[in-house]
Amino acid sequence: MNTAPPALMLGMMRLHETADLHAPERLANWIEARLEQGLDWFDHADIYGGGGRNERLFGEALRCRPGLAKRVRVITKAGIRMDRGETKHYDSSPEWLAGAIDRALSRLGVERLDVFLIHRPDPLMDPEASARVLDDAVRDGKVASLGVSNFLPDQWRRLQSALSSPLQHHQLQLSLTHSRPLFDGHFDALCQDGQHPMAWSPLGGGALFQGEAGRALEEIAARHEASPAGVALAWLRHLPGAPVPVIGTLTPSRIDTLGGEAGLTLSRREWYALLEACRGHEVA
Repeated sequence: MNTAPPALMLGMMRLHETADLHAPERLANWIEARLEQGLDWFDHADIYGGGGRNERLFGEALRCRPGLAKRVRVITKAGIRMDRGETKHYDSSPEWLAGAIDRALSRLGVERLDVFLIHRPDPLMDPEASARVLDDAVRDGKVASLGVSNFLPDQWRRLQSALSSPLQHHQLQLSLTHSRPLFDGHFDALCQDGQHPMAWSPLGGGALFQGEAGRALEEIAARHEASPAGVALAWLRHLPGAPVPVIGTLTPSRIDTLGGEAGLTLSRREWYALLEACRGHEVA
């Protein structure tokens, strides 16, 4: 299995919307094609598709192709509950987290989750109780490594203080259109604490391709003979810690383009020119 840092992580959030990939054999073919490209990280959450549906679809594909489960690396997240007829809420209770890990393993059909993240900070979390469940999951071989998503420094440090296992990963919203974590100390804190950053919505939901930001991306893309999206992801990778973009597209041609441009590097002037175009003002 590839041990180099991934160029991209493939987000499975929209799998339930992609009917062409719902047949297990077709999805298995799609997964195998991505593995042949060197893309072996797949990002899930128990709420994607509702009730674990996307994890289940992915697991059915792995089961129909012997050996495939041992070649993929799986991230999943839990802690947001959207039960029918109930108020949407967060749940980091030990009972829910322990059950979420077991349900993910069952749905995905893998022996171990490569990364398990708590999806959102829960004000009602008992860090000692939750930490015991997470440490047990690592100790029992159910989870290889732990992390958080969308946590602020004091929130993850409170959890870390109760854990024996390190929080090694952090998934946060980060892009040219959402650069605030770079200036409020959030990104520096996670790097300082040894967490590997993963950027969700790295293309800002497409908003960054409009207006002045879009024009700046097109200009720099033309200079590098690359796509504007590839330039936007290169802007992220230029940061310390080289955040790994979690892309949402499942379209092979789109993945081919973004994967092929993963080696693109920007100059410092280009990096700041893009920042200025997206923020609408120069740095102070």
